[in-house]
Amino acid sequence: MNYHNKNASPELPESHLAGFGKPHRRFNALTGEWVLVSPQRGQRPWKGAVEQPPQSEVPKHDEGCYLCAGNTRINGVTNPDYCGPYVFPNDFPALLPDGDLESFPSDELLRAEAVNGEARVICYSERHDLSMPRLSKSSIRQVVDCWKTQYDELSKKYEWVAIFENKGAAMGCSNPHPHGQIWASDSVPTTVSLEDKHQKEYLVKTGRNLLDDYAQRELKSGERVVFSTEHWLCVVPFWATWPFETLLLPLTHTARLSDLSPEQSEDLAGALQRLTVQYDNLFETEFPYSMGWHGAPCHQEDTSHWRLHAHFYPPLLRSATVKKFMVGYELLADAQRDITPEIAAERLRDQSKVHYLEKAVKQK
Repeated sequence: MNYHNKNASPELPESHLAGFGKPHRRFNALTGEWVLVSPQRGQRPWKGAVEQPPQSEVPKHDEGCYLCAGNTRINGVTNPDYCGPYVFPNDFPALLPDGDLESFPSDELLRAEAVNGEARVICYSERHDLSMPRLSKSSIRQVVDCWKTQYDELSKKYEWVAIFENKGAAMGCSNPHPHGQIWASDSVPTTVSLEDKHQKEYLVKTGRNLLDDYAQRELKSGERVVFSTEHWLCVVPFWATWPFETLLLPLTHTARLSDLSPEQSEDLAGALQRLTVQYDNLFETEFPYSMGWHGAPCHQEDTSHWRLHAHFYPPLLRSATVKKFMVGYELLADAQRDITPEIAAERLRDQSKVHYLEKAVKQK
């Protein structure tokens, strides 16, 4: 199977691109869903809710933080004096290893099934004040390696391993210490199942890998590319829902985190640092987001249709205090956005690779 055919997928004609300044719908090839794009709404006045920017001074170690090294968590367990990534079982897990619903009545309308799993927390480092964009590349590489180790361990037992991060209070993060989560389950989640279905259908129909074709299309166009490295591509996807949503994917066929080579892992650390720095620089704030990895289900044998990728879903719309809310039409019909993916990509692309706080220190 050829996963890197640059000329196999046809280009969009210029006349098609010319209509993007007017309301239109875009199709998400990964999930089969649609998003309404309304560029004419970009300048509408805002008198709705505003977010509070994060505090400017954050200590290196917070005595009141349940996740800091050496501190005691809410359940009475004391964290070790860790340095670098630290993983422990979630004190309030959403999944348990002994789920049982055998006595629950089930039919075509009222269906339920048992789910078994585990939930863990991964602190990125002992530093309470350094989120991913402020960590060194070597520290981020440690996080990448920890993700892979956790995936390798849990994938032997479970069908799906979700590795994700909710960053910032705007995304519901309950503790400011930089951390992510790992949820493993014996069932494949809905969104991943949709991606599996549509990637498989594309391969059957065309004989090609969906995200490989998509990556080559984006690289040739450049309109939605935020940056590319030796091994990774970062784009605002054509079908993006969130204002500054991005998709990070490897440039060669890689189905799961466990498949990453040392070279890909090293380059990924730099790509994650660059993307999160540019996010912070966009509105000069600690940029909130939800991010997570999607790859082939753990025990799926044929992964030829899959391409590993990370989704970043940031909620900020036009400043550090104005957030995009998914309400009304978005909840009842289709997702909707005002700023086009092309404009969002351009704004992210134009951001410096040097964090704005580092610039401020140098200027003093």
